[in-house]
Amino acid sequence: MSTETTTPVAAPAPETRELTRTKVGIVTSDVRQKTRTVTVEFQVKHPKYGKYLRRRTKYHVHDENNTSKKGDRVEIANVRPISKTKSWRLVKVIEAAVAPLEHKTEA
Repeated sequence: MSTETTTPVAAPAPETRELTRTKVGIVTSDVRQKTRTVTVEFQVKHPKYGKYLRRRTKYHVHDENNTSKKGDRVEIANVRPISKTKSWRLVKVIEAAVAPLEHKTEA
């Protein structure tokens, strides 16, 4: 018999955990602090006619450092609920948005 004591193993940090569900979408709103609205588009095959239909879903995403801006293509991951509507977090910004063109009006 050994009298070794075992130390409890802590859960890994969120950054080191394996990502189970990730999605890629476009940021459609960056008005709120630490929260982004991301729209993810996907295709679904119609059960009867077989035609592919485009669908989209909006997710509220936690962005701790406010790194993403409107129009960015981002990767998001499913996490435990952070608030009533937020259960996704920002993993990384895949592609930054192109700056919008300025429309000049003649004065």
